[in-house]
Amino acid sequence: MTHAVPRITAVGTALPPHSYGQEELLGLFRVDDPRIRSLFLNSAIERRHLTLPPPGPDGTPRPETQGELLRKHLDEGLHLGCRATRTALAHAGAGPAQVRHLCCVSSTGFLTPGFSALLVKELGLPRTCSRLDVVGMGCNAGLNALAATTGWASTHPGDLAVLVCIEVCSAAYVFDGTLRTAVVNSLFGDGAAAVTLLTDRHDTGPSPAPGPPPAGPAVLRQAGRIIPEASTAMRYEWDDDQGKFSFYLDRDIPYVVGAHVEETVGALLDGTGLQRSDIAHWIVHSGGKKVIDSVRVNLGLTRHDLRHTLGVLRDHGNLSSGSFLFSYRRLLDEKVVAPGDHAVLMTMGPGSTVETALLRW
Repeated sequence: MTHAVPRITAVGTALPPHSYGQEELLGLFRVDDPRIRSLFLNSAIERRHLTLPPPGPDGTPRPETQGELLRKHLDEGLHLGCRATRTALAHAGAGPAQVRHLCCVSSTGFLTPGFSALLVKELGLPRTCSRLDVVGMGCNAGLNALAATTGWASTHPGDLAVLVCIEVCSAAYVFDGTLRTAVVNSLFGDGAAAVTLLTDRHDTGPSPAPGPPPAGPAVLRQAGRIIPEASTAMRYEWDDDQGKFSFYLDRDIPYVVGAHVEETVGALLDGTGLQRSDIAHWIVHSGGKKVIDSVRVNLGLTRHDLRHTLGVLRDHGNLSSGSFLFSYRRLLDEKVVAPGDHAVLMTMGPGSTVETALLRW
């Protein structure tokens, strides 16, 4: 019996209808502080898709209560998650009735029941579908969830699993004029991304089922590293002054992450016979300009290697847990992947954490 290897068979993405340029956002919120304007305009971000409130009496988007932000997370997140999942299923040539496992990721709000139960109802998935909600792990969580989903798929050959990352980052914004919140407000965007995974029955026994093996890359292995001494460098916490949850990013986090990516990738490739130079494709989380530059320098990569990561940052900002899947979608759209190619997926987030996965076509 050979080892059962799950494959990513399709991907789907979804964005809100409204997109805003960075200069446009500064004008919309009437931001004059040169320090904040510099954060927005030197972020390597051109546009972001956001779900903003209607204007108040002064013409600027009116402040939202924490209750309104949670409602936005629910309503917009469910809408985006359904669209991304339907697109992934369509690309996989599958329907909702075929889904046997659903894993949902989100860090931009809290729900009970979670998105997985809501998507089962909204999409008409089987009532026997197994579910998992990954909540509060942040931007790295897409790969943590991939580990859980591939684990399920490897023990259920022939059964379809879906992983969907749903992030309504505009439901986690605080507008108080401080540099702390301005860093977050200049960076994140809304979006959802989903992938389907399937383990081929051919790989699991001496009597293979008829039919071709599933298309898409095999998920060979994953490796992660947590940096406990930087556990407070990225956090989502209650702000008593604002009466809302607020996200905090330490200014040194790009360098903390960059200092640990080399050993994490080393652990991923250890024992495979592969060197970093053997990796044809690098799909890295669009965490921000400084984060991407730090990863690039520490791994000896080129801007071309990270073109999809940089492109997603430019066009959509940081989409939290689903960012790397938007970059993966762009790689597939290029149609440059060849059989035998290897790719490394990488995400970074609170913990502080670096997560990686190794794929092979």
